[in-house]
Amino acid sequence: MKNKELAKRIKELRNRKGFSQEELSENSGLSLRTIQRIENGETEPRGDSLKRLAMTFGVSPDEIIDWQTFEDRNVLNLLNLSQLGFLAFPILGIVIPLAIWILKKDKVKNVDRIGKSILNFQITWTIVFFLTYLVWILNTILHLGLPLSVFGPVVIIATLYIFNILMIIINSVRCYKVKETYYQPALRILR
Repeated sequence: MKNKELAKRIKELRNRKGFSQEELSENSGLSLRTIQRIENGETEPRGDSLKRLAMTFGVSPDEIIDWQTFEDRNVLNLLNLSQLGFLAFPILGIVIPLAIWILKKDKVKNVDRIGKSILNFQITWTIVFFLTYLVWILNTILHLGLPLSVFGPVVIIATLYIFNILMIIINSVRCYKVKETYYQPALRILR
């Protein structure tokens, strides 16, 4: 393995964890000069140094050595289609993509970006869905006098479902054709 590739990975892991070289040195127990040599590709961490870095980053030593992102359109397509879990229960439209995103965000190219976009959209959709449902229930129980017929909320909820399905299908096709996905409207909860 080339030292430059490993150096780049370690530097990227350090930056993702928000460590300076000094902080990484303190947390790992390695000298600052050793960290600098590793990140400059002058030396390759082995044995104890590799274990200490892995523990500090919260990954296995194998993940540091074999860590690379690769392009996998199947995972991206699965991530897009996994949102259809909302049909069984609205929260599943968040939970299933969240699980895939957590497992693959550092391993597959574009999963982090697309996953955040999907999760922001699904969280927004779920909030609107439950707020609509809550207003309907409160209006029925408390007789708030809101001008909602029995069919008004049903039409709104059906429209929400249709909109969500259309967004998933359109973006799944766009992802399959290697085009940019677009999930809007969405609150930017995950940045």
